[in-house]
Amino acid sequence: MKITKLGHSCILIEEKGVKILTDPGNYSMAQNNIKNIDIILITHQHQDHCDISSIKTILSNNPQGKIITNKSVSIILKKNEIESIVVENEQFFQEKEVPIEGFGKNHAIIYTSIPVIQNIGYLINNKMFFPGDALIKPKKSIEILALPVYAPWMRISEAIDYAIELKPKVCIPIHDGILKNQNFAYPIIIQALNEKKIKFIICEIKKKYNID
Repeated sequence: MKITKLGHSCILIEEKGVKILTDPGNYSMAQNNIKNIDIILITHQHQDHCDISSIKTILSNNPQGKIITNKSVSIILKKNEIESIVVENEQFFQEKEVPIEGFGKNHAIIYTSIPVIQNIGYLINNKMFFPGDALIKPKKSIEILALPVYAPWMRISEAIDYAIELKPKVCIPIHDGILKNQNFAYPIIIQALNEKKIKFIICEIKKKYNID
């Protein structure tokens, strides 16, 4: 599996000849220039994960691309004349030889007075799990975890505990676009996960990583 970090929660995943883009939000614009995208996964409606302008540009450059998301996002997309395929909790989609399975229903609670929206995580080829904005536990073996590291709805300790519970071989940081200084958070996470023999890869933007 080849993984390229484009920014925040936007990642390009290449697996068995399939190119998958995750959460094209407004914290990154590198995704707008990517070609030959087959699948665009959108976990929820927040703009740092679902930027309509960026999505339109991506589809213009990739007319063959299919959007996979949940019902609430699909409604927003339809209002903007963008088609999508709804894949929700414990539902499947297959692109060539790559299965994609949905897990979870709701975004993590930000505050009790703020309404909870839908959030769907996706397991790609029974290997990599991309949870979006929730600490979803799919009850399956995970090799690679896209790990949210910093957000208004979580603490760093929760990110560490989440990774330890899922026991992946490798963690790729996501939801880190709001970190002013990554050196503040990453050494803490690396130290804690190293003790559990979980590798944490600090991804440079646009650098491609081969992960077996």
